[in-house]
Amino acid sequence: MYLDGLDELDQKIIQLLIENARISYSDIGEKTGISRVAVKARIQSLEKKGVIEEYTTIINPQKISGAVSCYFEIETKPEHLSQITDILYKNDTVTQIYRVTGRDKLHVHAIASSSDEMEHFLYNVIDTLPGVISCSCNTILSRIKDIKGLRL
Repeated sequence: MYLDGLDELDQKIIQLLIENARISYSDIGEKTGISRVAVKARIQSLEKKGVIEEYTTIINPQKISGAVSCYFEIETKPEHLSQITDILYKNDTVTQIYRVTGRDKLHVHAIASSSDEMEHFLYNVIDTLPGVISCSCNTILSRIKDIKGLRL
């Protein structure tokens, strides 16, 4: 199973953090039956191991007036893949880049403040990428389920 190496207590702590990343060590301790100090030590160990990468605030762009979310499926010539990922990585409109199965394919998410900004991104960044074999763009109309990270 993908949770090998995590004991039941670590799994409980992670689940509580997934539900509320702002939960206090004391509250976690009450729910898991260990001290606040023990909770802190376990969380610090999980962070040091890289199991917990970060704590963040997730903004729902659909709740911001005018924001547009799109995803792109991009197939590239192999010799251009690295250059394309570098260009996209440096662009603030791009929020996620995934290398996916299939020959030299990328799945890219982008969020713009308006349709005009997304169109500008499409014409001035996506359309100018070197070595693109094919590219499709889909606008995200609504978020039905959006889970970040691993779910226990």
